[in-house]
Amino acid sequence: MSYKCLCKFMFSVQPLLGIWVHQNPELGNVVYVMPGFLSVVGCRILPQELGPLGLLDGSLLWAPVFEIICDEDGELAFFLHGEDRDGDYFYPGSVKPVDRRCNVLLLEVEPRMQSNGCKLLRSKSLGHPHLDWESMRWIHDRSDGGGFSQSQSVPGWNSSVLAFDRLTFEDRRKLLEFVTSQVGLNVPHLASGPLFPRFGDGGDGLKKDLMLLSERRLLLMKMYQHGGGYMDLQTMSGKPSNTTRVVASKLKKKPEPPSSSGPSGALLNGDHLHGLKKISVACYLTDSLKPKLGKFIPTGGLVISKYGSLSSETKHASQLHEFLWSGDMIGLNLHASAVKLFTNRAWPRMHDKKYALYKLPTCIPSPGQEYAGLWGGTFDKGKALFFLLLSYEESEGQRLLIATKILEGNHYVHHPNGSAMFIVDVNELSTDPFPLETDGKFSTWDIKHTYAGDGIADGYSFRYPGTKPGSLFVIEDGLLAFVWKESRAVITLQRINLQKLLRKGERVSASPPIVNFTYMTKSYSNVYTSFPSSTNGL
Repeated sequence: MSYKCLCKFMFSVQPLLGIWVHQNPELGNVVYVMPGFLSVVGCRILPQELGPLGLLDGSLLWAPVFEIICDEDGELAFFLHGEDRDGDYFYPGSVKPVDRRCNVLLLEVEPRMQSNGCKLLRSKSLGHPHLDWESMRWIHDRSDGGGFSQSQSVPGWNSSVLAFDRLTFEDRRKLLEFVTSQVGLNVPHLASGPLFPRFGDGGDGLKKDLMLLSERRLLLMKMYQHGGGYMDLQTMSGKPSNTTRVVASKLKKKPEPPSSSGPSGALLNGDHLHGLKKISVACYLTDSLKPKLGKFIPTGGLVISKYGSLSSETKHASQLHEFLWSGDMIGLNLHASAVKLFTNRAWPRMHDKKYALYKLPTCIPSPGQEYAGLWGGTFDKGKALFFLLLSYEESEGQRLLIATKILEGNHYVHHPNGSAMFIVDVNELSTDPFPLETDGKFSTWDIKHTYAGDGIADGYSFRYPGTKPGSLFVIEDGLLAFVWKESRAVITLQRINLQKLLRKGERVSASPPIVNFTYMTKSYSNVYTSFPSSTNGL
């Protein structure tokens, strides 16, 4: 690989590096994207309890979410990680050009043309099985944009592509489930090795890791070179045959993935779907949705009922129909975009029904903001790991230091992610003494500064916590401790380097693919407690 290609790759993926989050579940969904070996790797930090040495023993548990690998030309190859009943899988896909200001990372399905020439394509609305098949028409020419209005299309290689985000949540979910069920590749033994160098001392351990990483990368690129996970949307003429219905029924279950050494590789088309005829993705999704609609007549790319009006279900069917008409292949796509986000004390307001991760702002220590950044620690009466993002904010003449909770390692969450665990005014020093007896582990503490503030407390409900007075103590050896005056509870924090901790940490298996990208289920209990570890109390 040339130096120019490597620089191109590094420039392309640099905006992805950092901490990405999602609000559900309340205990998880912190994904740290870090450099790998000619790659970047997304790692989910699992809610966990710490061992007797805390973060010093390298016990941090994490699971792989995705990788973006640099090919020989500096282009991006995307692999989503996931697990099925018979082992770990890779789900290859593509990466849209990364916006330099990106703050949202979306998992999508993308339609694409196999070539510049236009194929005859016939499709049935995925959402409506009673739509009159004989009334559908062939599309002979897409030069007019395929019947899409400018507001429905997105700029890029094909101006007629309807944005995936315009589809309903149910259609997006089913498309993602269908594509991942077809493009999954069982992880070979070699590809299950390290995702990034684990040793940084330059010794034999590092040399061994670099050799394994190099071999693994070559294997992954061979798996990817057959098409990057795109599958043909080859359609059938006439009404679906009984054979097609049988195939559609079978696709609801996880099929055996193709071998990476087989003729199809990462590209799936109809010729390799278990030796059966090419089928339309519509035939699969049609049987899974059963709204009872009447007969519709296609007009100018939109489906209008015989009564001359468009119901919401009909509009959804039309959008899904148009989305598939815009290409003859579909596959997974990672889309890093920049959108306007409203934040509440450094925590973005998130959409509940998008397979998305949201980037937290980078907080870099600087003069006057010495405590900005990521901190980790535990309460004095427990070993559950907490991650807090400390940031500064000006409010009514006060200069506030805000500690936003982004991870909690308890079995049941006590406060939602995005909560301010404590807020102090750093413009005013406090003379309050340390309220606990300085014996035991507190006996060696040398207090530098003290700031008065408020710490989180039980309030009206889980979503609306109250506050109680407390103090933040800055300790000589780089530690912070916030103490609640009434309860005398203490949370002790140290600045952490996630990249270093992940290199030393313990990797566990991923969740199923689209669940692994963003766990969408609202849960106030620890969904990751099934991962055993000798170094934690899960």
